[in-house]
Amino acid sequence: MKIGIFGGSFDPIHNAHLILAECAREQLGLDQVRFVPAKISPLKQDRLPIDDKHRVEMVRLAINGNSHFAIDTRELDRGGISYTIDTLTAMKTEFPEAEFWLLMGADSLADFKKWKSPSQLLELCRLGVMVRPDNNGVIQDLDWSETQSLLPSSLKDRAAGCAIPAPILQISSSDLRLRCREERSIRYQVPASVEAYIRQHGLYLDPQG
Repeated sequence: MKIGIFGGSFDPIHNAHLILAECAREQLGLDQVRFVPAKISPLKQDRLPIDDKHRVEMVRLAINGNSHFAIDTRELDRGGISYTIDTLTAMKTEFPEAEFWLLMGADSLADFKKWKSPSQLLELCRLGVMVRPDNNGVIQDLDWSETQSLLPSSLKDRAAGCAIPAPILQISSSDLRLRCREERSIRYQVPASVEAYIRQHGLYLDPQG
């Protein structure tokens, strides 16, 4: 079984998340993509996301109908700062025969050495890095040298990961929160069910939200 791990705040989840996850699923031949909402992202400790229950429900609504997508709430259940190494270690125990792919953007690959226990992470999974083409449709080359050097000696002959071509999608959760606060449209940027949920519960109207 091949499992993709797609972590993030998902505050809120939007269509770009879903499209990128589907690109990764198709490119890597994944049996499942698990969306893992972070309790507190190590890189976003200056702003706490909205209540867990809202983020979980929005992810559930967004992935409904796709049998290859699932939500995994273990980081929310665990509490505290969400470190990927803790999540992958637990998943490996739960699915010992699975092949794991950690899905991320090119900017995350550049900072991967700063993550907690990067070498140990590479023992547990490979990296699926989503890369957008430039204006001429050319996929940028990724520099894997530093990441490859983090591999344990027993895995030096294995590629640390691969690039996943993905479309350019100018959608961000921070912009969606601003749009909600300013009562502007978010239609077609999030699934209709997620938009309805946000409106129903009055999410992101608070300037601190």
